[in-house]
Amino acid sequence: MARSDFLERFRPLGAPGAATVAPGRAVDTLGPEAELAPVFAALADQVAACDALVARATADAEQAIAAARTQASATVARARMDVGAEQARAAEAVRREAGRADADLLRAADAQAAAVRRDTDDVTATVQAVIGQLLAELAP
Repeated sequence: MARSDFLERFRPLGAPGAATVAPGRAVDTLGPEAELAPVFAALADQVAACDALVARATADAEQAIAAARTQASATVARARMDVGAEQARAAEAVRREAGRADADLLRAADAQAAAVRRDTDDVTATVQAVIGQLLAELAP
């Protein structure tokens, strides 16, 4: 757009006063594309720089994601290797606790068996005494 055409856009529409035919806007034959073309041409370098920056950021993000996936895979692999040792430790702890519980139960059973033996010995002695007394009374 020529400079004179550009300035024509801002010509006054008319002075205040009596009603007259007011002149309208100058006809823009080239359109806004022609007016904005130099602005966009001046921004082309910045647009290219922004595109390059976005491309670099995308590549960096993809590398960071790949590194994070690798690290996560290594962590999962380590955890899978450690799971066997952890299960063995847990099983050993359960076995120890079960052994302690079994030993406590066995001691309690031994104590009960000893009490039953004592009671049995007392009953046996009492029965023998009663039988001996009955035999003594029945003897001529």
